[in-house]
Amino acid sequence: MKMRDLEIRTGVHRETIRVYLRHGLIPEPDRPHRNVADYSEKHVSAIITIRQLQQESRLTLAQIGALMDGNSAQGAVGASALDKLEQLVAHRSGADGPPVSIASLLNHYPHAEEDARTLARIGILAIIETEQGDMLSLSSAQIVRIWGEMRKAGFDGNLDYTPEILGFYIEAADFVGRWEATTFLQRIAGRIGVDEAAGMVEKALPLMLDFFGLLRQQAFFRHFEAIRSSPPAKE
Repeated sequence: MKMRDLEIRTGVHRETIRVYLRHGLIPEPDRPHRNVADYSEKHVSAIITIRQLQQESRLTLAQIGALMDGNSAQGAVGASALDKLEQLVAHRSGADGPPVSIASLLNHYPHAEEDARTLARIGILAIIETEQGDMLSLSSAQIVRIWGEMRKAGFDGNLDYTPEILGFYIEAADFVGRWEATTFLQRIAGRIGVDEAAGMVEKALPLMLDFFGLLRQQAFFRHFEAIRSSPPAKE
């Protein structure tokens, strides 16, 4: 498709699209002839994804570019934003797994390689082996960063906190995710189309992550107070 078709499909002006190109956020178009540029569905998807990241996650173009390159960005980045970023990197590189070098994390998180291997062993993430070294997807790299921040906060081996403790979350996440998927499919069967269902999921998952996080926070402090206030067990 030509630029005018791309503008119609995405609702984004060509000058803005050219800014995305200059920032390296979307792949270069095919150029079969001089002064001829052909765009495809991957450009449509990438441009729409950038707009969503800007509007829903409040990320700037500089932050999007930094995260796509595997670098840290200021502020929290939600799981749904990371999913979109992975799609963007895949579009840009033509690959399915946008890699972040484990070695690039070591300056900020000295135990990153050790933690990544432990988390891979218990099934939380996968390590991508490349000729340039071991890599992680954006979301997997963020998991390693999160545990690195936990270490900095004092959750380390001195208190018997190791990445293995996170294995609990695999079963818990699988249970919640299975229930959510089953319930959603039961409710929409024969009622709405695939596109509408996909739009609902895209909106709902970040909201439910926040909802579940608040429930966990309330439960933590409720049990914390109850356990702290309970009398010690008699021997």
